[in-house]
Amino acid sequence: MVRGAITRLVWAAGAMAVAAVLTIGLTPGAAQAAPAKPNIIQIEGKDVPGTIVVAQKEQSRLFGSLLSEVNWMATAKGQTGAPQAGKLGPKYTLTVLNKTQPMQVYELYPLAAGGPRAHRPADQPSGKKTDGWFYGRLTMSETLRVSGVPLKAKPDVVAGGIGGGIGEDLKAEKLDAATEVNVFLGEMRRLLLLNGAVLMVILVGLAGIAFLIRRKV
Repeated sequence: MVRGAITRLVWAAGAMAVAAVLTIGLTPGAAQAAPAKPNIIQIEGKDVPGTIVVAQKEQSRLFGSLLSEVNWMATAKGQTGAPQAGKLGPKYTLTVLNKTQPMQVYELYPLAAGGPRAHRPADQPSGKKTDGWFYGRLTMSETLRVSGVPLKAKPDVVAGGIGGGIGEDLKAEKLDAATEVNVFLGEMRRLLLLNGAVLMVILVGLAGIAFLIRRKV
């Protein structure tokens, strides 16, 4: 009798676990709070009057293009040593924020000798000490220019070309399509990882239920 009661309890617990997992898989947002996502980027520099602010809500394409220039460096290992200061050219500090909360800080050198360079300072808002130097994307200079940084136009380094004074009208938001592809692939990767985890839990739960049924029969 006791053994039968225990079996029924295990059976019920397994069924509840499967139901919960299915619910989480269908509505993941309801089970856990979504992590904070960047939605504002600030740019500062010696030759930049004040601070350039690009909000995702108002300039989504421009915001996405700027974010794609730096977000890949958040957890990446440094690619190169620190270049000579005299060969870096002007520095532009780019801060990624969630509303008013800084999330990442980068120093960009679009005119560095030998190609754009980027620096991830050790002093990050997260508190992690992750100093590193990277080779920047060839689109860095043009992306910053479109954002309002006073740099010479380089339309030849952007897919499809950017010119005709686009930097004067930020609402045009004519940026390379690679940004949207990167965002799409990132979302698909997170979705596949989540679904894979849910599937594994479901399979384990079903295997447990099948084992209990077999023992009962």
